Amino acid sequence: MSVADEIFAIYARRGSGAYFGEPVTMLDHGLQAAHFARIDGAAPALVAAALLHDIGHLIEDVPDDLADWISDARHEESGARWLGAHFGAPVSEPVRLHVPAKRYLCAVDRGYFGELSAASVVTLKLQGGRMSPAEIAAFEREPFHAEAVRVRRWDDRGKVAGLETRGLADYRGLIEMLARAPA
Repeated sequence: MSVADEIFAIYARRGSGAYFGEPVTMLDHGLQAAHFARIDGAAPALVAAALLHDIGHLIEDVPDDLADWISDARHEESGARWLGAHFGAPVSEPVRLHVPAKRYLCAVDRGYFGELSAASVVTLKLQGGRMSPAEIAAFEREPFHAEAVRVRRWDDRGKVAGLETRGLADYRGLIEMLARAPA
């Protein structure tokens, strides 16, 4: 099975579920984030990162209702590990850092917190809240921190009920182009 086939199977199994308090499905959310990445002229690896940034939610079991979450699921870490086995760092690292990017933006961008959806505010608390100055400095030393901030902003925008985007099948070529050859 190719990486694209695996991704399509994951989304077929779990992608139609509601996206934790948002007005879109998990699949719609990824497609919308990729849509905004494309509109902004992002490099192919960053479009793939935007598309797949929440794959950790789909490969791990977490409560469907955000109200049932008592701790952070760390989906960015499980997703990045999974992606790292199939893609290079330009795809997996922005995914690993997209949750810290939310915490970072809350700390460095005065208006960012006000742009978060209600669900993102809930998860921000579980994820540690705004970064401290030491965390900000450490985040800024991460090689893919700027890319993660971009993915985060597309993530935030990708919650629009009814937005028309390309379908998942339209990304098969991109996924296949970026996927590592099997070992």
